[in-house]
Amino acid sequence: MASAPAGDDVVIIKKYANRRLYNTESSTYITLEHLAEMVRQKREFKVVDAKTGEDITHNVLTLIIMEEEARGTTMLPVNFLRQLIAMYGDSMQAMVPQYLEASLEAFQRNQSQFRDAMAGALAGGPFADLAKRNMDLFTAAAAPKPANAEPSAPKSSDDELDRLKAQLAELQAKVDKLGK
Repeated sequence: MASAPAGDDVVIIKKYANRRLYNTESSTYITLEHLAEMVRQKREFKVVDAKTGEDITHNVLTLIIMEEEARGTTMLPVNFLRQLIAMYGDSMQAMVPQYLEASLEAFQRNQSQFRDAMAGALAGGPFADLAKRNMDLFTAAAAPKPANAEPSAPKSSDDELDRLKAQLAELQAKVDKLGK
């Protein structure tokens, strides 16, 4: 992850020798959990060594990942970690950060598009129509028929059900033929 440039919207966090983190924006001491929450909120911050002024954001973000992994919410598989460690000192090492950053950005875009598509489907999109039709067919098929009911003209859902049953029988016959 590239460190954030210093600017008006970047919160400066000072890390003292006693490991305490001081948020200069709120004038309070904070924990790594607070920093993790700031990341989730997409708040930009820069962590500096209080004594030397050195930017240590990378080290602190790595500590946050280690804490998250130690809590049991493992997201980084052992094989991935081994491969990552093996890349240190490799001739391709310089390309790995940009590749990983681009991969995660693409993953987040795809994740966002998937969430949007599912929200649309649940709010009346094409999947919702299909689910409603299937539920209507299931309800019609499962409903008990009264013994004294007069036979009536088949309803469109009954026709659809009969058509689906015929298709299912055709498929079953094909599967049986393939199995012989």
